[in-house]
Amino acid sequence: MNLKELGWNDFFQANANTYLNEGFEVGRISKEHRGLYHVITENDEIIAEVTGKFIFQAVERTEYPAVGDWVIIHSRITEQKATIHNILPRLSKFSRKIAGNTTEEQVVAANINTVFIVNSLNKDLNLRRIERYLVMTWESGANPVIILSKADLCGNIDEKLAEVERIALGVPIHVVSTVEDQGLSELSSYLQEGQTIALLGSSGVGKSTLTNKLVGKDILEVQSVRTDDDKGRHTTTHRELVIVPSGGMLIDTPGMRELQLWEADQHLEQSFEDIAQIAATCRFRDCSHQNEPACAVQAAIDHGELAEERFSSYLKLQKEIRFLERKADKRAELKEKEKWKKLSGDRTRVHKKR
Repeated sequence: MNLKELGWNDFFQANANTYLNEGFEVGRISKEHRGLYHVITENDEIIAEVTGKFIFQAVERTEYPAVGDWVIIHSRITEQKATIHNILPRLSKFSRKIAGNTTEEQVVAANINTVFIVNSLNKDLNLRRIERYLVMTWESGANPVIILSKADLCGNIDEKLAEVERIALGVPIHVVSTVEDQGLSELSSYLQEGQTIALLGSSGVGKSTLTNKLVGKDILEVQSVRTDDDKGRHTTTHRELVIVPSGGMLIDTPGMRELQLWEADQHLEQSFEDIAQIAATCRFRDCSHQNEPACAVQAAIDHGELAEERFSSYLKLQKEIRFLERKADKRAELKEKEKWKKLSGDRTRVHKKR
């Protein structure tokens, strides 16, 4: 394929020139499984693994390739394999804190232009989860687009759409049904040459089915919804970049039960612009919006102008960000120690060889 069709641009070219002059090649990560990477190049798709030096120098999980990354490789044509020597700087990345108690970043998808936040219009519609996805998408550097799927299973679409519009100010929203081919043609405007879209959402909201429809053939496995609770079954087990024949690329992702923030302070206010505008009219500039007199936020809640659930969601996300900031300082300190520990070990080995 032409590299531009895969999303190659002047930014990546400038960062790759030194490597290219030394005889290396470039490719884009399409899939990762147990330490092996599928890399799409101009000529083929090959299996690759990182070098021993790469492993030694990497301190954190985010320093390893993620789906969507552009990587510097040395290919072995006869074996249809390659080694990955480096990752080019990322233009964007959608990250979350890894599941569990460990404070560590997981890059879900890299170098994406648009995030399709997919939420089904059946009983699984979750406004609070959409709010969280919006904050994380703005932080990623990509543009959010909300996809309300399974419209054929919803009897009150206008009501549900109005609920979502109230929390997604200025964000494009598309109502679709893959069963009835409703709304799919409107999504083609996002699928332009070199554009990458990540599909994110809970398990069973129809991400893989939507991917198959947009690609034009069944390339990803799908399953039907459960009849007992109207929720979809988990299908996708790994992230995968898929090329759309008409143009653009899609990254299908597994459903995430845990969706904890990662560095989202700058864009919290952007996602909750309505609350920020109301808060600006409080009597006190440092109003906590709890018990202060003349609090515009509490007045808006009392008058039904602001949903209490939305304000609670805002406070919860704000608290989560403060917690991450406290952890970040400790994490940076530990990372620096690990870096110097590796460098010291390397120097010791060199000295012994001499």
